[in-house]
Amino acid sequence: MSATANLHDLRQFVLSRLLPAESLLARGGEGARQCLAQLTEAAKATGLWGAYHPTGSAHGPALATYLPHAEWEGYSEFGPALFGADVALDAHMLQRHASPVVRDRYLSALLRGDLVASYGMSEPDAIGSIPATLQACARYADGQWTISGRKWFICRAAQAGLVTVVARTEAAGVATGALSMIVVPTDVPGFRLERPLDILGGQLGQAEMTFDKVVVPADFVLGLPGQGRALMQERLALGRMLRSAHWLGLTQRCYDLLCARITSPRGELARLADKQLIRRHVYEVHAAQVAARALWQQAAQGLDAGQPDEVAINLAKLTASKALCLAADTAIQIYGAEGLSDALTPLAGIYRHARASRILDGTDEALINACGRRLLARQQARQAPQHEPASTIF
Repeated sequence: MSATANLHDLRQFVLSRLLPAESLLARGGEGARQCLAQLTEAAKATGLWGAYHPTGSAHGPALATYLPHAEWEGYSEFGPALFGADVALDAHMLQRHASPVVRDRYLSALLRGDLVASYGMSEPDAIGSIPATLQACARYADGQWTISGRKWFICRAAQAGLVTVVARTEAAGVATGALSMIVVPTDVPGFRLERPLDILGGQLGQAEMTFDKVVVPADFVLGLPGQGRALMQERLALGRMLRSAHWLGLTQRCYDLLCARITSPRGELARLADKQLIRRHVYEVHAAQVAARALWQQAAQGLDAGQPDEVAINLAKLTASKALCLAADTAIQIYGAEGLSDALTPLAGIYRHARASRILDGTDEALINACGRRLLARQQARQAPQHEPASTIF
């Protein structure tokens, strides 16, 4: 399905089928899993599955045209999983960089929704923004990779049948300490799911896992051995864009909720719409949302043109995160105590996502620092004196 699919159908599905099921989905357990599976099958049957899945080409549909669809997928915190958006990033990476063996074995299952994938980069004893501190290692010998290490705060870990592991490579012909990405099925000996990790008291699918001398074939590496850093940058760029597009959907949800509260009978009783501070809240959330959308589109156009701009991508992620945090916090403030209860509104769950957005896929500080460094370098390049060639006297 293309990103230009009928948004009316998607909107109706979200409003009439997904939102009424949110309270059940939020409780977790077998009932929630069955409900999500039923909704997923219904989404597939109505052509609403996989809007940004890769197609026959290496890069798939245009990212810039995906935003309206992504926002409706992200209007509920359960939407990205239901509509197949959660697997899009791993599917693109396999399409572009996996060996024919790995693509043939796993890509179709991933795109059908029969397989869940996760990405193992973060480690308990490493600094997330400094790849040089990663300690998981992969040794190559006799046509096989042997992988050992620990990873944590891994999304979708409990359901994953496949993990792309970032490991320090030890192989002939590869620089010592170079990183590689290696695909690991979770049913191999030595893989162990250790424990779930909550996010602000809620379960968002994060977990810790270990690899104890896990063995996979040589062609399970993505790209070439030692290309891990470049692939990490590529994955982070697209991943930040996809996540932030869904965050903009959650931002719109919070904006709709706070406006609905202001104009509700209780809001009218309190004359909320007449209060200047309330109007300022509405303005600030709206302005943050509009700015984040514009910056996202600018970054998406660069990626679609094959010219990804690190500053534009980081700005898109940072401003989408900031807009979501502001919208969730403001909506909770407008609702008062009701906004703090999972039993009464979806805002507490959205707030957990919002706060996590400042850490996932790069902390605010790391991205702001990278933007500042790059912007200063660009400015210095512009200001460098342009020496004219010396005149030649004949």
